[in-house]
Amino acid sequence: MDGETLLKVAAEAAEEQSGAVLEHPFGPDTDVYKVGGKIFLLLADVKGVAMATLKADPTEAIALREQYAQITPGYHVNKRLWISVTAGGEITRELVADLVRDAHGIVRDALPKRLRLKFDGSL
Repeated sequence: MDGETLLKVAAEAAEEQSGAVLEHPFGPDTDVYKVGGKIFLLLADVKGVAMATLKADPTEAIALREQYAQITPGYHVNKRLWISVTAGGEITRELVADLVRDAHGIVRDALPKRLRLKFDGSL
């Protein structure tokens, strides 16, 4: 998968998530996806490299970084709670979509119950 596809797949997966909102608080070159006002995904070209930066479970983040060379500690965010993904190697569409869904779920589940109810009627 190339960088353009990485960003496209991540954006499409984010847009499918309940309550996801696209904003540009850091300027027009960085797509920021939020749920309940909290960021779960940043998409940008960083120094010529397409990158998706996602919220992650700290334990899973460690395992992902050990398994994939293209997954590194989050760029310009908390290195324990975020990962950055670049294209290449064994990074697949399915993996990127799963990571986006996981990131959305982590942030959504940390929201106050009244906000979670807006995005998931099953609570």
